[in-house]
Amino acid sequence: MDPELLKLLCCPETHQDLRLGDPELVEKLNEQVHLGVLRNRSGRQVERKLDGALIRADGKFLYPICENIPVMLADEAIPLDPQFQSRDSKT
Repeated sequence: MDPELLKLLCCPETHQDLRLGDPELVEKLNEQVHLGVLRNRSGRQVERKLDGALIRADGKFLYPICENIPVMLADEAIPLDPQFQSRDSKT
């Protein structure tokens, strides 16, 4: 993702800054997509593979990047497990 674009984006709900999720996290989430167990904030199953992820500054939610386009809708945000929050909340 273009670093200049990342500077312009923020959480549509809280206006917190976003950071890129690490590839290991994206891989783990894609495994969950493949198994059909990953759900977004609204409870719907995530069906598309993630190309990347933007993590909210508080580490509670992730906005998926699909087909190189950030999906910046609050209902499409993916809640993060505490294990991901602690490891991936480096600024």
